[in-house]
Amino acid sequence: MTLKEIVPYLPHFQAILNTSAALLLGAGYYFIHNENRNMHRLCMAAALVISTVFLMSYLTYHAEVGYLPFKGQGVIRPFYFTLLASHVILAAIIVPMVLATVFFAITGNFDKHPRLARWTLPLWFYVSVSGVAIYVLGFHIYTTEII
Repeated sequence: MTLKEIVPYLPHFQAILNTSAALLLGAGYYFIHNENRNMHRLCMAAALVISTVFLMSYLTYHAEVGYLPFKGQGVIRPFYFTLLASHVILAAIIVPMVLATVFFAITGNFDKHPRLARWTLPLWFYVSVSGVAIYVLGFHIYTTEII
């Protein structure tokens, strides 16, 4: 398969990745609050890998497709663009936060790790879930033709 043949499937793949990341983040939260550090570590590492694959897929898709206008009309437009703006801004902010949180965990700095994770986890979760909502709105409810 060529890249041109794969590109139309990437938004669907990205939605699966975002959903998986959100589920793993939730599981990681559950495990750390039940003092199961090994499962917490596994869930968070898997969420990081999945989010990294998502980012590579997302950048590939938009390098190939560019901008696709949102097809929704009426009251949904301000809702969609508010959701999109918050998603994009927080997605840019979350990357260094995740990296710093992971760095503190890897280096065993368990004074700073949980303090930063309290902010990182809900923002990362929001970015994952809002990404799925944007996908559903743009590709299923208000369909956009994929190249």
